[in-house]
Amino acid sequence: MPSRHKNKTFATLLATVTGGIGLHRFYLHGAADKWGWLHLASVPVTLLVVWLGIGKHGLFQAAALVLSVLLGFLEALVLGLTPDDQWDQKFNPQSGKQTASRWWLALLLVITLAIGATALVATLARGFDLLFTGGAFG
Repeated sequence: MPSRHKNKTFATLLATVTGGIGLHRFYLHGAADKWGWLHLASVPVTLLVVWLGIGKHGLFQAAALVLSVLLGFLEALVLGLTPDDQWDQKFNPQSGKQTASRWWLALLLVITLAIGATALVATLARGFDLLFTGGAFG
């Protein structure tokens, strides 16, 4: 019986847009995926930390969610850069279809890299600002 074909471009888009809450993990691996639940758990953990007032600065209060979002960008790049034949072996072994990546995926990967790299550099800059100057620059 053929299984449902999992689209590589859609999985990459999910990881780019909703990687912080792990929707791409649930799309690829189903509801039993522990890493997907860990991504999703970053939201209530962050809300609890903010509600309890733990930490002085928002970046440190939201550290779990920020890390999850940054990892989502990394996972998007890994998913999108996986060769089509390896993708089909891993996620579509019995779907009966072959994955054929198009230029949309390349464009999505460029956008993902740009946004992810900017987010990473901004997070590092703000983190160092808070650690070494106490937030003197913002």
